[in-house]
Amino acid sequence: MNDLEYQVVVGLEIHVHLATRTKMFCSCELAYGQAPNSRVCPVCLGMPGVLPIMNRQAVEFAILTAMALNCRVSPYTKWDRKSYYYPDLPKNYQISQYDLPIGQDGFIEIPIEQGRTKRIRIRRAHLEEDAGKNTHTFGDFSAIDLNRAGSPLLEIVTEPDLSSPAEVRALAQELQRIVRYLGVSEADMQKGHMRFEPNINLHVTRNGQVFKTPITEVKNLNSFRSIERSVAYEIERQLDEFIETGKTLQMGNKKTFGWDDESQCTVLQREKEEAHDYRYFPEPDLVPVEVSTEWMESIRSRLCELPLMREKRYIQQYRMSEYDAGVLTADRATAELFESAVQAGGEAKRVCNLLTQSGLKMSNDRGCTMAELGISPDKLARLAKMADNGQISATSAVLIFETMTQSTDEPEQIAAERNLIQKSDAGEIEVLVDQVIADHPQAVADWREGGKKSAKSRGFLMGQVIQKSKGQANPKMVSEILDRKK
Repeated sequence: MNDLEYQVVVGLEIHVHLATRTKMFCSCELAYGQAPNSRVCPVCLGMPGVLPIMNRQAVEFAILTAMALNCRVSPYTKWDRKSYYYPDLPKNYQISQYDLPIGQDGFIEIPIEQGRTKRIRIRRAHLEEDAGKNTHTFGDFSAIDLNRAGSPLLEIVTEPDLSSPAEVRALAQELQRIVRYLGVSEADMQKGHMRFEPNINLHVTRNGQVFKTPITEVKNLNSFRSIERSVAYEIERQLDEFIETGKTLQMGNKKTFGWDDESQCTVLQREKEEAHDYRYFPEPDLVPVEVSTEWMESIRSRLCELPLMREKRYIQQYRMSEYDAGVLTADRATAELFESAVQAGGEAKRVCNLLTQSGLKMSNDRGCTMAELGISPDKLARLAKMADNGQISATSAVLIFETMTQSTDEPEQIAAERNLIQKSDAGEIEVLVDQVIADHPQAVADWREGGKKSAKSRGFLMGQVIQKSKGQANPKMVSEILDRKK
C-alpha cells in the first residue's frame, strides 16, 4: 500500500451549558450536584398543558458568544421542535433552532505549532434545551436524573476544517478559554458544562483516485485527553477498515460511536439520524426572537479582548515567552490581575515571574485560579518593586508572596517582620568582603589569576559574603564591591 495517502477531516460539534440562574424555558434553579430530580417542574418534565417562557439572559449569552466567534448574528430567529424519543427527554421533543440559528458563518483562530494560528470556520451557533442524564451504575437497570433537562445549551458547529487530533484539542481548549472570558459558562468539563462531538472521516488517495471513508461521530466527550485520543483512534480504525473492506462514504449512513476510556477505543452505538428524521417544525408555544439594534449593541459592548489576542499582545508588548503568555491568559481574572499590577508600577517581567512561578504552583495545589489566591494588584506591584529595587532577594519575594496569600499584611511589613530586608549599606558590605578576602587567600588567588577556576572561586567568595550577612547583603552590591577588590 505504498501508493496510499490520506487526509484527516474533522468537524466539531460543541455543547456549552450557559451560566444562567434558571433553565432555558422555566424558572427551575440551574444547579449542579443536587439530589436527582430535585430541580424539576411541570415545564421541564414536559407535563401536558404547560407553556415555556424564554430565558432572556440565555439569548444574550448566545449572541455574545456568536459575536466573539465572528458570526453573523441574526436579528430574527425562531424556535423549532426536534422530535425524538429517548428516556431522558420526557416530552419526546427538544426545543431547538433549525433553519434560523442565532449565529452563523463565523470563525475561530486556534494556536498551532511554532507560534502560528489556524482559522477554523464556524458553520452555526444555536440555542436549545438540554436533555436529562441516564445513569447505568445501579445494576441491571438504568436510572434517569432530569435535573439537567431544560438547561440552556449553546451548540456550536464548525466546518470540517480540522486536520489532526492536536488541532481538535487546540480548538476545544481555545473555546473553553473564550466562553470563560466572556463569563457565559463555567465550562467545567467534569460537571458536563462542555461536551464535544467530533465528526471524523478520511480522504484517502490511492492510485490517483480519492476515496472518502464513512463519517463517524464520537459522542459526549468531556476531557481534552479523550477528545484527542478518540480522534487519533478513529483515524487508525477508519484507515484499517478502508484497507480491509474498501468501504466509502457512499456505502452507508453516518454512525455514532462512544468512547471507552478504559479500553481506549471507540464503540459503535447506532446509525446517525438525518435532519428529516427529527421532523423539525416551528415551536408553536414560543414567539420568534427579534433583536433590536439597541439590544444588539448593548450585548456587543460586553465583548472583551479574547485570550488568543491577549496572548499575542503579551508576547509582543512585554517580550514574554509563549509559555508565560499562555499561563497569564489562561483565565481572564489572572490576566487582569497581571495588567493591573503592571499599571500600578510593577515591572512586567518581575510580576510575570511571581505569578507564573510561585502563583501557578500555589493555585494548582489549591485548585483555584491565581487571581483567587487573594493578592491585590497593588500589593503584587509593590512586592515586584521591592525585588527590583534590591530591597529583598528573589527567594524572599517568593516567601513574601506565599505569606500574602494567607495574610492581609502588607509586603513591606512581612519583609520587616521576617528580617528579609537586604542590606545595601556599602560600608558595611565592604567590611564583610574584606573579611572574606582575608579568610580565603587561595580562593582569592584563583579568582585573580583568571584561569579555569576563576568563575568558580568568585562564586564561592560571593557566597561567603552572603553567608556572613545571614543572607541580607544585596547581591548586586556585593558583586560590585568584590569586583573592585580584584
